[in-house]
Amino acid sequence: MIRKIFVIAISVLFFSCHSQKQADLIVHNAVVYTVDDKFSVAEAFAVKDGKIIETGNSEEILKKYTGSVLDAEGKAVYPGFIDGHSHFYGYGQGLQQVDLVGTKSWEEILEKLQEFSQENPKGWIIGRGWDQNDWADREFPDNVKLNELFPNRPLILARIDGHAAIANKAALELAGLKPGQKISGGEVETINGKLSGILVDNAQGAVYAKIPDQTAAQIRESLMDAQKNCFAAGLTSVTDCGISHNLIPVITELQQNKQLKMRIYAMLSDNPENYDFLFKNGAIKSDRLNVRSFKVYMDGALGSRGACLLKPYSDKPGYSGFLLSDKKHFAEVAQKIADAGFQMNTHAIGDSANREILNVYAKVLRGKNDFRWRIEHAQVVNQADFKLFAENNIIPSVQSTHATSDMYWAADRLGAGRVKGAYAFKQLLDQNGWLVLGTDFPVENINPMYTFYAAVVRKDMKGYPAGGYQMENAISREEALRGMTIWAAKGQFEEKEKGSIEAGKFADFVILDQDIMKADAEQLFNAQVLKTYINGENVYSK
Repeated sequence: MIRKIFVIAISVLFFSCHSQKQADLIVHNAVVYTVDDKFSVAEAFAVKDGKIIETGNSEEILKKYTGSVLDAEGKAVYPGFIDGHSHFYGYGQGLQQVDLVGTKSWEEILEKLQEFSQENPKGWIIGRGWDQNDWADREFPDNVKLNELFPNRPLILARIDGHAAIANKAALELAGLKPGQKISGGEVETINGKLSGILVDNAQGAVYAKIPDQTAAQIRESLMDAQKNCFAAGLTSVTDCGISHNLIPVITELQQNKQLKMRIYAMLSDNPENYDFLFKNGAIKSDRLNVRSFKVYMDGALGSRGACLLKPYSDKPGYSGFLLSDKKHFAEVAQKIADAGFQMNTHAIGDSANREILNVYAKVLRGKNDFRWRIEHAQVVNQADFKLFAENNIIPSVQSTHATSDMYWAADRLGAGRVKGAYAFKQLLDQNGWLVLGTDFPVENINPMYTFYAAVVRKDMKGYPAGGYQMENAISREEALRGMTIWAAKGQFEEKEKGSIEAGKFADFVILDQDIMKADAEQLFNAQVLKTYINGENVYSK
C-alpha cells in the first residue's frame, strides 16, 4: 500500500510538471495595471518569445506555466511608459554639449561655459537649456560677455524650448548674419545697430548650418546615451519628433545589431529631402522602428514670444508673434501628406497657429476619420476652436509639464482671459475621448512621473500653487496613465502591439517602488523605477 501511494504521488508530480506550459518569464506577486479596456488589475503574467501570453492571479499563472520567475514583492507593475512627444536623438546630442538647464542667471551660464571650454579646448561650443524666465532679470541676454570670453571660438546656446538661441560674434560672422537682416519666420535681434546675438526660430538655422555634422560614431553615441537614460526613467518607447531621414539607416543598423533596443516612432521633419525619402521608400515598420509620419512647424514658443497669437501679447503690445512659413505652405504640405497616405503632426503653440492648422486639417480630413493627424502641444486654443478637434478627429499631443513650467508667467504673456484656453488638457481630452501625453524632453525633464504628476495634480514640486493650476483642466490618474501608455501607442498606430499588458502584446513593462494609482498625490513625482523590461528582457534595474 505504501509503495502504491508513493508511485501515485510520483506519477501525479511527473504529469503535473509535464502538463505545465513553458514560459520565458513569469511575473507574480504584483499589482499589475494592465491598462486594458476595462482597466483591470491582475497579479501575474507570463511571457514567451518577447510577448505576454497570459495574465491572471499568481496561483493560476504559477500553476500553469514554468520558467524563470520574478517575484515582484507586491510592487505595482505598469505597461512600459511611452513618451508621445520627445526629441530622443537631440537629447542624446545634448548629453555631449553644455547643459544649461536650471541655470538661474546669465553669470552662472558664463561660468559653465568657461569650465566646459577648459575641458574641451577645441571646436564649437554648443549648449542648450537656458530660460530667461527663471532669472531675476527676465529679459533676453546679449552676447557682449560671450564675445569677450570667446573672441575666436564660435558658440551658440539654445533656449530651453529650442525656439531661440544666443550666438557670439564669431558664430554670427561665420553665418553671414548682419544687423537689420530679415528672415522669414524668424528674427535676428538688433539693438542700437548691433547684433545682440539673439536669434529666434528660423534665424537660428544660419548658424546651425555652419556646425560640422556629427560623425557616425558620435550619432551612435548620442542614440545609445539617450537610450540608457530613457530605460532608467521607465521609457520603453519614444516618439522622436522631427528628425532627418539620414538617421534612419543608423537607427536601423543599431536595432538590427540588438544594441538599440528602444522602440522609436520617428517623425521626419518638414523638408523636401525627407518627403522624397519616405514617398520613395514607403512606410518603414519593424517591431522597434516605425516611420510613417511628418513633423510640421507652425510657430515658435510662448516663452520666447515666437508663438503666433490672434491678438498681441499682453506683455508686448502691438506684437503677436509669427508663423514659421506662409499659410500656403501648410495647405500644400497637408494635401501632399494626405495624398501619400502618411500621418501629419504639427507643432502649434499660439491660438492663431492652432486655428490655422485646425482649419487646414479640416479641409483635408473632411470630418470623421481614423487618420490620427495630430497637433503637437495644442498649447493655447481659442474657445471657439476646441470643437474642430472633435469634428475632424484631430488628436491633441500634449506635454503636461509645460503647464507647470509656464504657469508662473503664462498669464503675463496671454492675459487672464486668454490663458484659460491654455494647457487645457481635460477640455482637449473630451473632444475625442483620448489624447497623447509626452514630455518634450529635453525641453522638459525626461521623467514620465513628472508628466503624470503635472497632469493630475498640476503643481510644481514645492506644492505651488496650493490649489493646483487651472484645475478644471486636470485629468484623472487613469486618464494620465492611459495617455502615457495605450493612448500614446494609439497615436502611433501601435495600440495592438503595445501600451497595455495583454496577451499577444510585447512584454514591455516597468516596476515602480510605489503605486501611483493610490499613492499620496503630492508625492507622485517621487515614484522611482525599480526595473524596466522590453520584450521580457530586463534593460534596467535600480
